[in-house]
Amino acid sequence: CAIPIFDKLLPEPHNTSVTTLLFLLCHWHGLAKLRMHTDDMLELMESVTVSLGNHLCAFTTETCTAFSTKELHRETEAQIRCHGRELNHRISSSHQNNTQAAARKARTLNLQTYKLHALGDYTEQIRAYGTIDSYSTQTVSHQSC
Repeated sequence: CAIPIFDKLLPEPHNTSVTTLLFLLCHWHGLAKLRMHTDDMLELMESVTVSLGNHLCAFTTETCTAFSTKELHRETEAQIRCHGRELNHRISSSHQNNTQAAARKARTLNLQTYKLHALGDYTEQIRAYGTIDSYSTQTVSHQSC
Protein backbone atom coordinates (compact mmCIF):
# COMPACT_ATOMS: atom_id res chain seq x y z
CA CYS A 1 0.00 0.00 0.00
CA ALA A 2 1.11 3.58 -0.58
CA ILE A 3 0.49 4.83 2.96
CA PRO A 4 4.10 4.36 4.22
CA ILE A 5 5.40 6.31 1.22
CA PHE A 6 3.17 9.31 1.97
CA ASP A 7 3.53 9.14 5.77
CA LYS A 8 5.40 12.15 7.21
CA LEU A 9 5.67 13.76 3.78
CA LEU A 10 3.53 16.72 4.89
CA PRO A 11 3.37 18.55 8.21
CA GLU A 12 0.54 17.83 10.63
CA PRO A 13 -2.47 17.99 10.46
CA HIS A 14 -2.17 17.44 6.70
CA ASN A 15 -0.15 14.24 7.16
CA THR A 16 -2.97 12.64 9.14
CA SER A 17 -5.50 13.86 6.59
CA VAL A 18 -3.58 12.31 3.68
CA THR A 19 -2.88 8.99 5.40
CA THR A 20 -6.49 8.68 6.61
CA LEU A 21 -7.78 9.42 3.13
CA LEU A 22 -5.41 6.85 1.61
CA PHE A 23 -6.54 4.25 4.14
CA LEU A 24 -10.21 4.93 3.43
CA LEU A 25 -9.63 4.73 -0.33
CA CYS A 26 -7.81 1.39 0.06
CA HIS A 27 -10.46 0.08 2.45
CA TRP A 28 -13.29 1.08 0.12
CA HIS A 29 -11.52 -0.39 -2.90
CA GLY A 30 -10.92 -3.66 -1.06
CA LEU A 31 -14.58 -3.90 -0.11
CA ALA A 32 -15.72 -3.09 -3.65
CA LYS A 33 -13.48 -5.77 -5.16
CA LEU A 34 -14.79 -8.60 -2.98
CA ARG A 35 -16.20 -11.46 -5.01
CA MET A 36 -18.85 -12.28 -2.43
CA HIS A 37 -20.77 -9.74 -0.35
CA THR A 38 -22.88 -10.32 2.72
CA ASP A 39 -25.42 -7.88 4.11
CA ASP A 40 -22.97 -7.00 6.90
CA MET A 41 -20.21 -6.30 4.39
CA LEU A 42 -22.50 -4.09 2.33
CA GLU A 43 -23.46 -2.14 5.46
CA LEU A 44 -19.75 -1.74 6.23
CA MET A 45 -19.16 -0.58 2.66
CA GLU A 46 -21.95 2.00 2.99
CA SER A 47 -20.37 3.25 6.22
CA VAL A 48 -16.91 3.46 4.64
CA THR A 49 -18.40 5.25 1.62
CA VAL A 50 -19.97 7.91 3.85
CA SER A 51 -16.72 8.30 5.79
CA LEU A 52 -14.76 8.53 2.53
CA GLY A 53 -17.07 11.24 1.22
CA ASN A 54 -16.76 13.23 4.45
CA HIS A 55 -12.97 12.93 4.45
CA LEU A 56 -12.75 13.93 0.78
CA CYS A 57 -14.73 17.09 1.51
CA ALA A 58 -12.59 17.86 4.57
CA PHE A 59 -9.42 17.15 2.59
CA THR A 60 -10.50 19.57 -0.12
CA THR A 61 -11.42 22.38 2.27
CA GLU A 62 -8.58 21.99 4.78
CA THR A 63 -5.54 20.32 3.20
CA CYS A 64 -5.90 21.35 -0.44
CA THR A 65 -6.39 25.02 0.45
CA ALA A 66 -3.20 24.97 2.54
CA PHE A 67 -1.03 24.31 -0.53
CA SER A 68 -0.65 26.28 -3.72
CA THR A 69 -0.64 23.78 -6.57
CA LYS A 70 -0.08 24.58 -10.22
CA GLU A 71 -0.19 22.54 -13.38
CA LEU A 72 2.98 20.78 -14.46
CA HIS A 73 5.43 22.42 -16.85
CA ARG A 74 4.71 19.74 -19.44
CA GLU A 75 0.97 20.49 -19.25
CA THR A 76 1.66 24.18 -19.81
CA GLU A 77 4.04 23.40 -22.67
CA ALA A 78 1.45 21.14 -24.30
CA GLN A 79 -1.15 23.90 -24.09
CA ILE A 80 1.28 26.39 -25.60
CA ARG A 81 2.10 23.99 -28.44
CA CYS A 82 -1.57 23.33 -29.08
CA HIS A 83 -2.38 27.04 -28.99
CA GLY A 84 0.56 27.72 -31.30
CA ARG A 85 -0.74 25.19 -33.81
CA GLU A 86 -4.16 26.80 -33.64
CA LEU A 87 -2.66 30.19 -34.42
CA ASN A 88 -0.39 28.56 -37.03
CA HIS A 89 2.77 30.36 -36.00
CA ARG A 90 5.84 29.62 -33.93
CA ILE A 91 6.65 31.25 -30.63
CA SER A 92 10.29 32.15 -30.08
CA SER A 93 12.01 30.13 -27.34
CA SER A 94 12.69 33.15 -25.15
CA HIS A 95 9.07 34.26 -25.40
CA GLN A 96 7.94 30.67 -24.80
CA ASN A 97 9.84 30.45 -21.49
CA ASN A 98 8.29 33.69 -20.26
CA THR A 99 4.86 32.53 -21.33
CA GLN A 100 5.30 29.17 -19.58
CA ALA A 101 6.14 30.74 -16.25
CA ALA A 102 3.26 33.18 -16.44
CA ALA A 103 0.74 30.75 -17.94
CA ARG A 104 0.95 28.00 -15.31
CA LYS A 105 -2.60 27.73 -14.01
CA ALA A 106 -3.58 26.94 -10.46
CA ARG A 107 -4.84 23.38 -10.00
CA THR A 108 -7.27 22.20 -7.35
CA LEU A 109 -8.85 18.87 -6.52
CA ASN A 110 -12.16 18.60 -8.35
CA LEU A 111 -14.76 16.60 -6.47
CA GLN A 112 -17.39 17.32 -9.13
CA THR A 113 -16.60 14.26 -11.24
CA TYR A 114 -18.76 11.30 -12.18
CA LYS A 115 -16.33 8.82 -10.62
CA LEU A 116 -16.71 10.38 -7.20
CA HIS A 117 -20.43 10.94 -7.66
CA ALA A 118 -20.93 7.26 -8.51
CA LEU A 119 -19.16 5.97 -5.37
CA GLY A 120 -22.39 6.27 -3.42
CA ASP A 121 -24.20 4.03 -5.90
CA TYR A 122 -21.85 1.05 -5.71
CA THR A 123 -23.51 -0.63 -2.75
CA GLU A 124 -26.97 -0.47 -4.31
CA GLN A 125 -25.58 -1.69 -7.63
CA ILE A 126 -23.97 -4.66 -5.90
CA ARG A 127 -27.28 -5.45 -4.18
CA ALA A 128 -29.15 -5.19 -7.49
CA TYR A 129 -26.70 -6.79 -9.94
CA GLY A 130 -24.20 -8.77 -7.89
CA THR A 131 -20.50 -8.39 -7.41
CA ILE A 132 -18.44 -6.11 -9.59
CA ASP A 133 -16.42 -9.00 -11.04
CA SER A 134 -19.56 -10.45 -12.64
CA TYR A 135 -19.76 -7.57 -15.13
CA SER A 136 -16.25 -6.10 -15.13
CA THR A 137 -13.97 -6.17 -18.16
CA GLN A 138 -11.31 -7.64 -15.89
CA THR A 139 -13.16 -10.97 -15.83
CA VAL A 140 -11.87 -11.75 -19.33
CA SER A 141 -8.29 -11.02 -18.35
CA HIS A 142 -8.63 -13.20 -15.21
CA GLN A 143 -9.97 -16.14 -17.25
CA SER A 144 -7.34 -15.89 -19.96
CA CYS A 145 -4.38 -16.21 -17.58
